[in-house]
Amino acid sequence: MDPATMTHEDTRVFHRDVTNVPVRVERAEGVHIWDEAGNRLLDASSGLNVVVNIGYGVQEVLDAMQKQAALVTFCGGFTSAPQEELARVLANMAPGDLNHVRFTSGGAEATETAIKLARHYFVEIGQPSKWKIISRWKSFHGNTLGALAASGYTARRLEYTPYLSNFPHISPAYDLAAAEELEAAILNEGPDEIAAFIAEPVVGSADLARIPPEGYFKRVREICDKYDVLFIADEVLCGIGRTGKNFAIDHWNVTPDMIIFGKGVSSGYTPLGGVITTDGIYDAVSEGSGLFDHGYTYSGNPLSCAVGLAVLNYLNEHQLVERSAETGQYLLNSLRRALAESPIVGEISGLGMLTGIELVSDKSTRTPFAAAKRIGARIGKATRDRGVLINPGFGAPSLPTDPERIGVCPSFIFTREHVDEAVAALSAAIMQIAQEEGLA
Repeated sequence: MDPATMTHEDTRVFHRDVTNVPVRVERAEGVHIWDEAGNRLLDASSGLNVVVNIGYGVQEVLDAMQKQAALVTFCGGFTSAPQEELARVLANMAPGDLNHVRFTSGGAEATETAIKLARHYFVEIGQPSKWKIISRWKSFHGNTLGALAASGYTARRLEYTPYLSNFPHISPAYDLAAAEELEAAILNEGPDEIAAFIAEPVVGSADLARIPPEGYFKRVREICDKYDVLFIADEVLCGIGRTGKNFAIDHWNVTPDMIIFGKGVSSGYTPLGGVITTDGIYDAVSEGSGLFDHGYTYSGNPLSCAVGLAVLNYLNEHQLVERSAETGQYLLNSLRRALAESPIVGEISGLGMLTGIELVSDKSTRTPFAAAKRIGARIGKATRDRGVLINPGFGAPSLPTDPERIGVCPSFIFTREHVDEAVAALSAAIMQIAQEEGLA
C-alpha cells in the first residue's frame, strides 16, 4: 500500500489522532529529517517533543548501542557496568548531594517513582501521615494517573478526573506571590500531610518556556525546609543541558531533594528516564528497611543505560551544554527581532534551546484565539511547508483563557545558520496565518 495515500482506515496503529495517519519518516541525520516522499526538513523541534538534544545518527551512540547489544541487553536481578557508570555521571552533573539514581523507561514513570519515593521516605523516618503532593496549575508531569494527578494541565486532566488523586495545586510562577501560595497550601492542608512540592523549573508543554521570576525557587526551598516538605524538580523536558545549564534549576542556585529526568538523557535513541535523589533520602532507606519496593521491568536495562552514557559522554566531549546556552541566546534574540511587529505574537521567552512564543488575537489584551481556529497547528503546518519543523503547541492550552504557545526548541548542534533558516520560515508562516485571520 502506498503510504502517501494511506488513510486511518488502512492502518492498524492506534495513532494519537485516529482521523489522520502521520507522514512516515524515512531517515534522519544531524539536524534534518527525510520523510518517505524524500522531503528534507530542518528539525527545529528536537523531535517535536523536545527530546533530541545531540542530533540524529551520531556514530558514537550507534557504536555504543551495537557494542552493548552484543554483550547483554536485559539482566533482571543484576546490575551492569553501564547502569553504574551512568548513575555516576548523572550524580556528577546534579547539584549538591543529589548522588543516587533510580532509572525508569521515561519521564512519566520517573514522576511516579518520585511520588512513591517521597511517601516511602516519610514512612521510613516515622512520619507516615505525610503523603500529599502539591503542584502548580499549568504544569505537566506525565500522562500516567499519578503523574497526571500531580499535573496542572486542565485540558489533559479533565476526562480522567474520576481516577486522579485530589492533590492540591497552587498558581503558576508568574510572580513571587505565587511562591507564598505554597506556604498557604501547606498550612491549609496541614504540614503533617504534605510530603512534597513538584514543579518544572522552566515549564514544558503546559506553558512552553514559562520562566519563573528571580527569587521564586529560593523562596520555595525556604518554605519546603520550614515545613519538612521535599522539593521535586521535574527536569524531564528542561534538564540535561536544554536551558544552557546541566539542569534548569541550576540557574537559581537551588538544590532540590529530587530531580526527575528523561527525554534528553538518551536524546531519543532509547526510552530512558529516572530520579536523582539526595544522600538524606537514600540514607533514610538504607538505614531503615533497606528496601524501596518499586520498579519497572526495563528500569536500568544495560542497553538503554549504555546508550544514555554514550549520549552524555558526547554532550560533554563536545561542550554542547555551553553551546546550548550560546546558540540559545542567539535564537531568542532572533525570534524577538523577527516577530516584534507581528500582530498575533505576544510574549516570547526562553532559556538555552527552549523557547516559547505566545499567540494572541489582540496584543494589548493578550486575548487568546478560539481553540477551534487551531492557530498553533496551522502555523506548524505553514512552517513545515517551508521545510522547517517547530513545536506547534501540545494540544489545547492548559486553560481556555490561556493564549496558546508554540516553540522553537532545536537540538544543541544547531548553528546560527540553522537558527536563521528556522526563524525565517516561522516568521513567514506566522505572517501567512495572520493574513488568513485578517490581522496582518
